[in-house]
Amino acid sequence: MSNQEPVNSFSSRIVVLPEANIDTDQIIPARFLTTTTKAGLGKVAFNDWRYNADGSNKDFILNTIDPTEHRVLVAGNNLGCGSSREHAPWALMDYGFKAVISTEIADIFKSNSLKNGLVPIVVDQPTYDKLLKNPQQRVTVDLEKCALTLEDGTVFTFQVEEFARQCLLEGVDAMGWLQKRLPQIEAYEQSHGKAA
Repeated sequence: MSNQEPVNSFSSRIVVLPEANIDTDQIIPARFLTTTTKAGLGKVAFNDWRYNADGSNKDFILNTIDPTEHRVLVAGNNLGCGSSREHAPWALMDYGFKAVISTEIADIFKSNSLKNGLVPIVVDQPTYDKLLKNPQQRVTVDLEKCALTLEDGTVFTFQVEEFARQCLLEGVDAMGWLQKRLPQIEAYEQSHGKAA
């Protein structure tokens, strides 16, 4: 059973990367996909945007903030487009992000994020504009209520696929969700007879 930290409600400052079409290769370049573990991938999240060829830091926002204070990434339209790679949400989470916000998030990236504990939030244009207007604001993400609350009090209700939401709230993946319900499954099989 794969356990992760349950996601319910948290508050954080935002980090704004307003560029549109941030693809998974920009989030984590293909040369870093050889690992099968999540640990350490945060160091190479947005690697080519963060570092010079010699490894020195560029003047890039992720090199200037405290990731324990900035847990929500606000990105431009069509976030996570490009090839499917679970390493993209792994890298963002290992860096410290717990949620990503955009006006559009690519379906496969959204699915990979939900399976790995990263909350993808699609907002409307007025809410997005308010986020960009105050890029240092603190927001609250409440997955129980599916609500995003901005610093000015604006509340935006977002949608999350219900099974994925339940797994996030419980801190389990799909297999973990089934294993937690093993006694009920076994009781059902006992009462209905096992398939021949």
